[in-house]
Amino acid sequence: MKPEFGIKTNFTMTLTQLLIAILYFPFCMIAQEDISLNNKSIPENIYKEAITALSFYPELKDAEISFKFKENIKKSTMQAQPTWTSFFKGRKNRSYIILISQQIQIDGESFTIEDIPGDVLIGWLGHELGHVMDYRDRSNVGMLIFGIKYLYSGSHIQEVERAADTYAIAHGMGDYILQTKNFILDHAHISEKYKERLRRLYMSPEEVMHLINEGSTGD
Repeated sequence: MKPEFGIKTNFTMTLTQLLIAILYFPFCMIAQEDISLNNKSIPENIYKEAITALSFYPELKDAEISFKFKENIKKSTMQAQPTWTSFFKGRKNRSYIILISQQIQIDGESFTIEDIPGDVLIGWLGHELGHVMDYRDRSNVGMLIFGIKYLYSGSHIQEVERAADTYAIAHGMGDYILQTKNFILDHAHISEKYKERLRRLYMSPEEVMHLINEGSTGD
Protein backbone atom coordinates (compact mmCIF):
# COMPACT_ATOMS: atom_id res chain seq x y z
CA MET A 1 0.00 0.00 0.00
CA LYS A 2 1.32 3.43 -0.89
CA PRO A 3 1.82 5.80 2.03
CA GLU A 4 -0.76 8.58 2.34
CA PHE A 5 0.28 12.13 1.44
CA GLY A 6 1.76 13.92 4.41
CA ILE A 7 4.78 13.93 6.69
CA LYS A 8 6.40 10.53 7.02
CA THR A 9 6.05 8.97 10.45
CA ASN A 10 8.72 6.27 10.32
CA PHE A 11 12.15 6.70 11.89
CA THR A 12 14.09 6.49 8.62
CA MET A 13 13.41 10.14 7.83
CA THR A 14 16.67 11.96 7.22
CA LEU A 15 17.58 15.20 8.93
CA THR A 16 17.15 17.06 5.62
CA GLN A 17 13.65 15.62 5.14
CA LEU A 18 12.73 16.60 8.67
CA LEU A 19 13.91 20.18 8.18
CA ILE A 20 12.01 20.47 4.91
CA ALA A 21 8.87 19.09 6.55
CA ILE A 22 9.12 21.53 9.47
CA LEU A 23 9.67 24.50 7.16
CA TYR A 24 6.97 23.47 4.70
CA PHE A 25 4.24 22.64 7.20
CA PRO A 26 3.27 26.27 8.07
CA PHE A 27 2.89 27.08 4.39
CA CYS A 28 0.61 24.06 3.96
CA MET A 29 -1.57 25.38 6.74
CA ILE A 30 -1.74 28.83 5.13
CA ALA A 31 -2.51 27.39 1.71
CA GLN A 32 -5.49 25.49 3.12
CA GLU A 33 -7.17 28.82 3.85
CA ASP A 34 -7.02 29.83 0.19
CA ILE A 35 -8.94 28.56 -2.80
CA SER A 36 -7.06 28.62 -6.10
CA LEU A 37 -9.08 29.01 -9.26
CA ASN A 38 -7.87 30.03 -12.72
CA ASN A 39 -4.73 31.86 -11.52
CA LYS A 40 -6.61 33.35 -8.56
CA SER A 41 -5.84 32.72 -4.90
CA ILE A 42 -8.66 33.75 -2.58
CA PRO A 43 -9.09 33.35 1.20
CA GLU A 44 -12.07 31.14 1.90
CA ASN A 45 -13.95 33.67 4.04
CA ILE A 46 -14.15 36.22 1.18
CA TYR A 47 -14.36 33.72 -1.69
CA LYS A 48 -17.98 34.47 -2.63
CA GLU A 49 -17.48 38.25 -2.62
CA ALA A 50 -14.19 38.08 -4.55
CA ILE A 51 -15.64 35.79 -7.22
CA THR A 52 -18.63 38.12 -7.59
CA ALA A 53 -16.33 41.15 -8.02
CA LEU A 54 -14.11 39.28 -10.50
CA SER A 55 -17.15 38.27 -12.57
CA PHE A 56 -17.52 41.93 -13.64
CA TYR A 57 -13.99 41.96 -15.11
CA PRO A 58 -13.76 39.35 -17.90
CA GLU A 59 -10.51 41.01 -19.04
CA LEU A 60 -8.88 39.71 -15.86
CA LYS A 61 -9.83 36.09 -16.48
CA ASP A 62 -6.24 35.06 -17.24
CA ALA A 63 -4.52 37.51 -14.90
CA GLU A 64 -2.79 36.03 -11.87
CA ILE A 65 -4.30 37.73 -8.83
CA SER A 66 -3.86 36.83 -5.16
CA PHE A 67 -6.10 38.18 -2.42
CA LYS A 68 -4.19 38.17 0.87
CA PHE A 69 -4.93 39.30 4.39
CA LYS A 70 -2.35 41.48 6.11
CA GLU A 71 -2.29 42.45 9.76
CA ASN A 72 -2.10 46.16 9.03
CA ILE A 73 -1.97 48.31 5.90
CA LYS A 74 -0.73 51.81 6.57
CA LYS A 75 -3.34 54.48 5.78
CA SER A 76 -5.46 52.04 3.81
CA THR A 77 -8.06 49.30 4.06
CA MET A 78 -7.11 47.49 0.86
CA GLN A 79 -4.21 47.89 -1.51
CA ALA A 80 -3.72 46.55 -5.04
CA GLN A 81 -0.25 46.33 -6.56
CA PRO A 82 1.85 44.27 -8.97
CA THR A 83 3.86 41.53 -7.28
CA TRP A 84 7.54 42.33 -6.95
CA THR A 85 8.63 39.20 -8.84
CA SER A 86 6.54 40.13 -11.87
CA PHE A 87 7.20 43.85 -11.86
CA PHE A 88 9.90 43.73 -14.53
CA LYS A 89 7.99 41.37 -16.79
CA GLY A 90 5.97 42.69 -19.69
CA ARG A 91 2.63 44.17 -18.69
CA LYS A 92 0.78 41.15 -20.12
CA ASN A 93 2.69 38.82 -17.79
CA ARG A 94 2.38 40.77 -14.56
CA SER A 95 0.74 39.21 -11.54
CA TYR A 96 -1.04 41.23 -8.88
CA ILE A 97 -1.77 41.07 -5.18
CA ILE A 98 -4.67 42.68 -3.37
CA LEU A 99 -3.85 43.13 0.30
CA ILE A 100 -6.73 43.31 2.74
CA SER A 101 -6.32 44.57 6.28
CA GLN A 102 -7.19 41.93 8.89
CA GLN A 103 -8.51 44.63 11.17
CA ILE A 104 -10.13 47.44 9.23
CA GLN A 105 -9.41 50.60 11.18
CA ILE A 106 -11.20 53.80 10.19
CA ASP A 107 -10.19 56.47 12.68
CA GLY A 108 -11.31 55.13 16.07
CA GLU A 109 -13.77 52.66 14.57
CA SER A 110 -12.59 49.08 14.11
CA PHE A 111 -14.18 46.49 11.82
CA THR A 112 -13.46 42.94 10.81
CA ILE A 113 -14.41 41.41 7.48
CA GLU A 114 -17.34 39.72 9.21
CA ASP A 115 -18.70 43.15 10.26
CA ILE A 116 -18.97 44.40 6.68
CA PRO A 117 -22.08 43.62 4.58
CA GLY A 118 -21.36 41.39 1.60
CA ASP A 119 -22.35 43.95 -1.05
CA VAL A 120 -20.13 46.58 0.58
CA LEU A 121 -17.17 44.17 0.52
CA ILE A 122 -17.87 43.37 -3.13
CA GLY A 123 -17.74 47.09 -3.89
CA TRP A 124 -14.46 47.48 -2.01
CA LEU A 125 -12.90 44.57 -3.93
CA GLY A 126 -14.34 45.88 -7.20
CA HIS A 127 -12.61 49.22 -6.59
CA GLU A 128 -9.27 47.43 -6.08
CA LEU A 129 -9.79 45.44 -9.27
CA GLY A 130 -10.35 48.80 -10.95
CA HIS A 131 -6.79 49.66 -9.90
CA VAL A 132 -5.57 46.41 -11.48
CA MET A 133 -7.26 47.42 -14.73
CA ASP A 134 -5.48 50.77 -14.54
CA TYR A 135 -2.10 49.11 -13.89
CA ARG A 136 -2.49 46.80 -16.90
CA ASP A 137 -2.26 49.80 -19.22
CA ARG A 138 0.94 51.18 -17.69
CA SER A 139 4.51 50.35 -18.70
CA ASN A 140 7.14 49.44 -16.09
CA VAL A 141 8.52 52.98 -16.21
CA GLY A 142 5.00 54.31 -15.97
CA MET A 143 4.39 52.18 -12.87
CA LEU A 144 7.53 53.57 -11.21
CA ILE A 145 6.44 57.13 -11.89
CA PHE A 146 2.94 56.23 -10.71
CA GLY A 147 4.29 54.94 -7.37
CA ILE A 148 6.44 58.02 -6.72
CA LYS A 149 3.60 60.44 -7.54
CA TYR A 150 1.18 58.49 -5.35
CA LEU A 151 3.48 59.01 -2.36
CA TYR A 152 3.84 62.76 -2.80
CA SER A 153 0.93 64.16 -4.82
CA GLY A 154 -2.57 64.53 -3.41
CA SER A 155 -3.95 65.43 -6.82
CA HIS A 156 -2.46 62.22 -8.24
CA ILE A 157 -4.08 60.15 -5.48
CA GLN A 158 -7.41 61.75 -6.37
CA GLU A 159 -6.85 60.99 -10.06
CA VAL A 160 -6.06 57.30 -9.60
CA GLU A 161 -8.75 56.65 -6.97
CA ARG A 162 -11.39 58.21 -9.18
CA ALA A 163 -10.03 56.20 -12.13
CA ALA A 164 -10.49 52.97 -10.13
CA ASP A 165 -14.09 53.97 -9.35
CA THR A 166 -14.64 54.78 -13.03
CA TYR A 167 -13.35 51.37 -14.14
CA ALA A 168 -15.63 49.63 -11.63
CA ILE A 169 -18.70 51.62 -12.67
CA ALA A 170 -17.98 51.12 -16.37
CA HIS A 171 -17.88 47.37 -15.68
CA GLY A 172 -21.33 47.39 -14.13
CA MET A 173 -20.36 47.66 -10.47
CA GLY A 174 -21.92 51.07 -9.85
CA ASP A 175 -24.48 49.84 -7.32
CA TYR A 176 -21.78 48.06 -5.30
CA ILE A 177 -19.49 51.11 -5.36
CA LEU A 178 -22.42 53.24 -4.20
CA GLN A 179 -23.15 50.91 -1.29
CA THR A 180 -19.50 50.99 -0.20
CA LYS A 181 -19.42 54.79 -0.16
CA ASN A 182 -22.73 55.05 1.68
CA PHE A 183 -21.56 52.51 4.26
CA ILE A 184 -18.76 54.90 5.23
CA LEU A 185 -20.56 58.22 4.78
CA ASP A 186 -23.68 57.11 6.67
CA HIS A 187 -21.82 55.36 9.50
CA ALA A 188 -22.45 57.30 12.70
CA HIS A 189 -19.16 56.35 14.40
CA ILE A 190 -16.82 57.33 11.57
CA SER A 191 -15.44 60.83 12.01
CA GLU A 192 -16.29 63.73 9.74
CA LYS A 193 -12.57 64.18 9.07
CA TYR A 194 -12.34 60.75 7.46
CA LYS A 195 -15.57 61.30 5.53
CA GLU A 196 -14.22 64.59 4.21
CA ARG A 197 -11.09 62.79 2.96
CA LEU A 198 -13.33 60.33 1.13
CA ARG A 199 -15.30 63.17 -0.46
CA ARG A 200 -12.10 64.95 -1.50
CA LEU A 201 -10.21 62.02 -3.05
CA TYR A 202 -12.96 59.73 -4.32
CA MET A 203 -16.11 60.09 -6.37
CA SER A 204 -19.17 61.26 -4.47
CA PRO A 205 -22.32 59.11 -4.43
CA GLU A 206 -23.92 61.74 -6.68
CA GLU A 207 -21.14 61.38 -9.26
CA VAL A 208 -21.46 57.61 -9.12
CA MET A 209 -25.21 57.87 -9.70
CA HIS A 210 -24.59 60.22 -12.63
CA LEU A 211 -22.24 57.71 -14.29
CA ILE A 212 -24.65 54.85 -13.62
CA ASN A 213 -27.47 56.82 -15.26
CA GLU A 214 -25.25 57.78 -18.19
CA GLY A 215 -24.42 54.13 -18.75
CA SER A 216 -28.05 53.04 -18.56
CA THR A 217 -29.12 55.63 -21.14
CA GLY A 218 -26.15 55.04 -23.42
CA ASP A 219 -25.15 58.72 -23.42
